[in-house]
Amino acid sequence: MISSVGKQPLYDQMVEMLRDKIYNELQPGDALPSERELTQRYGVSRTTVRLALNELERMGLIVRKHGKGTFVAERKNEITDLSGTYSFTEQMRELGRVPKTTILEFEEVEATKNIAAHLGLRIGERAISMKRLRAADGIPMMVEYTWVPSSVMPGLTRADLERKSLYGLMEDAYHIKIHVANEEFCASVAERADAELLGIKEGAPVLNLERTTFIDRNVIVEYTLSIARADQFRYKVSHVRS
Repeated sequence: MISSVGKQPLYDQMVEMLRDKIYNELQPGDALPSERELTQRYGVSRTTVRLALNELERMGLIVRKHGKGTFVAERKNEITDLSGTYSFTEQMRELGRVPKTTILEFEEVEATKNIAAHLGLRIGERAISMKRLRAADGIPMMVEYTWVPSSVMPGLTRADLERKSLYGLMEDAYHIKIHVANEEFCASVAERADAELLGIKEGAPVLNLERTTFIDRNVIVEYTLSIARADQFRYKVSHVRS
């Protein structure tokens, strides 16, 4: 039974309870109880049940099949391998999902002390700054803040990025061969602006990923900070003992 005592809305409590059940007790493809059964089991209104299911569907944890019911979504293959260079577009396509990138900001700027340090530039040198929202099957997945030295991709435009991925442009239009990408990630919580873009609550768990990408001459060609929804990503790293 869900408690009406306290500040947390009933549907939020139900989302948490069903999410825990999905993670700990159910398998992909398992059916969830009907709306009527959930209403009776948890002692809440039909509206509360529907709000909770809508949220779980938006989180990608369940799928609804007309005339059949509600089922736990397939998630077992959605693991990102950080052992290789990561491309959001390629990863989502490999998983059979439809990726979409929305460019929120694009401009050429003077590198600040922090960005200059990350890109191996001098303070004030020119860099391309971009902010992108990444989605898969219409679900917001991550917000990316990226900086690229202007000298590496001269003439790059917003229109270029709207027609092709950044790595695709590097390889095909600028003949850049990526040698290595160093990545670090840590758990964090969503700030208000990022939470609004990701469709989650401020303070919700997220993963912060920092990536620095190098070419053969050990020159830095990209620095990216990504804020990824913790409920949409699983990461693995493979270690090989020599």
